[in-house]
Order: sequence, then C-alpha cells, then structure tokens
Amino acid sequence: MSQAGPILFVSDAERPAFVAALDEARLFPVVDTDWTSAPRAVEEVQPAAVLAAVHAGHEPHVTRLAKTITAQSPYLPFVALDAAGTLPHNALPFSSRGGNPDRLIARLRAALRVRTLHATVLRRLPEVKIALPQGDPARDATVLLIGRGAAYPALSVAFGECVGVVGALSIEAAAKHLNTRDLDGVVLAEGFTARVTDAFLTVLAEDTRFRSLPVVVTAHQLTQSYDLPNLELITGEPPRIAANALPLIRQHAMEAQLSRTLRSIDAGGWLDPRSGLLTVEAFARDFAKAVEQTLARGGGLSVARFAFDPNNPRAQLDAARILSRLMRQMDFGAAQKDGSVIVVFAETDFRTAHMIARRLSAVMRHTSNGKHEMRSDPVVSVDSLSPSDTARSLLARLSADASRAAS
Repeated sequence: MSQAGPILFVSDAERPAFVAALDEARLFPVVDTDWTSAPRAVEEVQPAAVLAAVHAGHEPHVTRLAKTITAQSPYLPFVALDAAGTLPHNALPFSSRGGNPDRLIARLRAALRVRTLHATVLRRLPEVKIALPQGDPARDATVLLIGRGAAYPALSVAFGECVGVVGALSIEAAAKHLNTRDLDGVVLAEGFTARVTDAFLTVLAEDTRFRSLPVVVTAHQLTQSYDLPNLELITGEPPRIAANALPLIRQHAMEAQLSRTLRSIDAGGWLDPRSGLLTVEAFARDFAKAVEQTLARGGGLSVARFAFDPNNPRAQLDAARILSRLMRQMDFGAAQKDGSVIVVFAETDFRTAHMIARRLSAVMRHTSNGKHEMRSDPVVSVDSLSPSDTARSLLARLSADASRAAS
C-alpha cells in the first residue's frame, strides 16, 4: 500500500531487526527519532504511521506523544511495540514475539487502510450536508466475548465499561453472532483447548468478512501465525486486557463509522452515518411514498416497531446496526427520536412480518453492557397496511399497540 509519508520509528536504542526489515523491503521508508524529539518529529515529518519501542520508564513520553498524534488529521496510526503497562487510548498494541516483520507489515497495512478511508471521507464531505460523527468511536463499538472460565465475568465487566458486549459460552454460539452482527472485536478468553483455539482462529482467517477484525487471545500462547492483521495476545488482569485491546477495537469502530459515512455521502446524505439506516427525514419521505404506491397498486406492506428502555439509549443503536445488516434489500427503516426503531417490510403480509420481527428481536436480546447490566430487550409491535390507512394512521396505530404491549 502506498502512503503519503514515511513511517516514524521512535526509540532510544538501535532499530530491532524486524523494524529494519521494513526499510530494507522498501515497503515503508522508515525515519528514526528518539523519545524526546518524537512529538516535534510528528509535526515536521508528517508520517503516515508511528512505531514506538516502549520500555519501562517511557510512560510520560508515550502519553505526550499519544496526545500529539491524536491532534493529527487524517487518522495517524500509532503502534506501540512490546509495551508492558497500560497503553494510551490511541496506541495499538503489538508484540514482536518471533521478530517476524510480516506481522508488523500486516498490522501497518490494516491501519493505513483506515487512514486512507478517513482521508477519502474528509475529501468528499463537502459534497453533501452531513456531519462526520463526533466523539469516541469506541462508545458505539460491540465486542464478542467468548469464554467459560473464572475470568469471564470480570472480563465482561471490564469491557462493558466502555463498549457493548455480546457474550458466548461456546464456539458454536460465537459463530452465530459472527454471522448476524456487526462486531468491532473478538475476545477469546479461557475455557477452550489449544486445539479449539487454533481451529477458531483458522476459520476467522479464512473468511474475508472477519480478517480485519481485532482478535484478542487472553489464555493461550500462539504457536503459529494466522492471516489476521489485528490478532494480539494480551494477558494479565481483566482491566489491563480491556484497556490494551480497546485501541484496536476503537480503530475498527472508526473504520466502520467512516464506511457508513461514505455510504451516506454516496446516498446524498439520506443515510444516518451512525446507525446505517435512513435518516428520520428520508424514512418519512420513503414511507409515505411506499404507502401511496401500495394502496394504488395493491399488495402487502407491514411495519414493525422495536421500542427500548429510554434509560438504555445504546440498545436503540445496537438494534439499528443489526437491522441494517439483516433486513432485506427491499425493506427500509430508521432510528426514531423517541428511542424506537421502525422497519418497513415491503410486499409482506402480517404473519410473515411478525415472524421476521420475532427473529430480529431474538438477535437483539444478546447484547448487554457490563457496567449497567442492561440488556437490549425490545417491545415489538407489528401492523399491516389496510385500505383505509394513511402513512400517519398506520404509524399512530403501531405506536398505540406498542404502548399497550409495554403496559
């Protein structure tokens, strides 16, 4: 991958062999600097990525450098090599075990793709009147936690402090979540044999849908390499595992956020970059048109409303992401201002729509937040268009049905 700028390598010692190999392979020109000069070098060199050899005593320098890197635009990847302590929020962990430069090259290429995507979005934003989502991308991230050992509850709480958590006690359950949800990371904890772990990682590496996912293994040594650029072994106490896995998860969440923003730009701003569904205004327009055409031409049209606890706003977002992934191409929906999500099923009768909505709500129930012990249990109401309906009357009846169901 080409990039506008070199790789900045920060260290107070000589380059490790695996870093020197980057320069020798002419894939990434490498510029050296020491820790004292690193923040100034970032601003002067304008690198495409920063690598830093982190040793004991470097913590104040790491914090200062991370702050400088955060201020750069577009996204500037920061990879911390062999850090023993807790990393800053934007420092991607990397263990140089084995000294294999191929792992580092894969990690850099994955990060540089996010940088390129960010640059593309910034370039195209003036085309439509939409705003780039603000705030920490990790707040909207969802992580799949797989495990059944003693550390599982503590890991669930540690990750739940900052991201949504989908739990799985078996590899089979994990596979279902991987196929039905948009995930920003996988944490494979204890409770599985080395053989099962190897088989699971091999399957992930062979499926292009999951190859860029951050995958954190907490309980097994990795005895072979996998084609997973963001695979990392992180051990220790659950809070440290969560803190050092979070930068990889945040980068993936940012990539997903940017991809949705780009789709919104392509759609003329009618898609919500945060949820992936239509904006409220676009939904109202398309729903009125769909009702009008169905009444004129005949056929079926059904609507489902998924309402959530107003004290758990994360549940609405999670549901919207699930729906944007699983609903049919002919269907459309939007996250509403009252905290619900409404989906329109085109050419669908009431019975079929009810069955689809029940299946979708079953998927939504598996996400919880470890901090608040909240689950995403929606109140679901379904209704179908009748000859005397208008778009407004159908939605009003749907909301009334939801109110009765909630009470």
